[in-house]
Amino acid sequence: MSRAPVDRAPVDRAPARSRLLGTQNRTLWFWVFVGPFTLGLVLFTYVPLAWSVYLSFFDAHNTVSPDDFVGFDNYTSMLRNEAFTDSLVTFAVFSAFIVPTTFVLSLALALMVNRIRRAQAFFRSVFFLPAACSYVVAALIWKLSIFNGVRFGLANTVLDWFGAEQIAWLSTTDPPWYWLVIVTVRLWLQAGFYMILFLAGLQRISPTLYEAAAVDGARPGWQVLRHITLPQLRATSVAVTLLLVINAFQAFDEFYNLLSTSSGYPPHARPPLVYLYYTALGREQNLGLGSAGAVLLALIIAVVTVGQARWFGLGGKED
Repeated sequence: MSRAPVDRAPVDRAPARSRLLGTQNRTLWFWVFVGPFTLGLVLFTYVPLAWSVYLSFFDAHNTVSPDDFVGFDNYTSMLRNEAFTDSLVTFAVFSAFIVPTTFVLSLALALMVNRIRRAQAFFRSVFFLPAACSYVVAALIWKLSIFNGVRFGLANTVLDWFGAEQIAWLSTTDPPWYWLVIVTVRLWLQAGFYMILFLAGLQRISPTLYEAAAVDGARPGWQVLRHITLPQLRATSVAVTLLLVINAFQAFDEFYNLLSTSSGYPPHARPPLVYLYYTALGREQNLGLGSAGAVLLALIIAVVTVGQARWFGLGGKED
């Protein structure tokens, strides 16, 4: 006996779909996911920044709620302070070392990895892994294992193999061997990150450009690099340079963890953030003066960044 077909009404899924994907509920879910991050950004970034600007106009010794308004006295005192200007000189020396070396090394790594046809993901990951390491941990490894004292450390062990005199890397100021330690640890930490940026730029270059260059008789190597690869990487190179300079301004962890001792921080090689740290949280606890220095440093970073962008033509119309 055959059964008559039973008509089944289609299940109406519209109400559930509208509840999850309706216009109003989309906005609700957006704030559910984005709201906590926005709140944390406001509370832990924008509010401290605004309060730092507020403190810079007050005499704030050992307090974050001062009532003695001093106007721009903190700014003038900071600009006349030789220690602060010396910290800017330290930054200039550090930038002169770290910016070109990181740029060249990261570009060389990107060119090398881009030419690899097998296991490219492996080498990309290997070179990028140091970027995930903490600056504090890396500085302690450099200080305790590689450049440790006169009798210990990998660097002095290698020197001993060749019969060379051992060096107190972090305490010798003439010549200033500590720059080698500071630059190498920063180079190891960030070269892989900028390699990824250059690698992304290289993979956007059309292969037809290289094919046309080969037809025209361009020699592979320096000619192709100079006339095709580097011009095509112009936007990436500008971005990398800007990021390198900004990160150099913000150097703190490697300087503090490499050079500070139980007796304090030495008078040499104090970048701006280290000097401001001791100004605001040192013996005097002068939060107003430290905040003024932080505002000045932020303004310097902004001016340098905008100046570099204008000089490189970043954001202008393409020819």
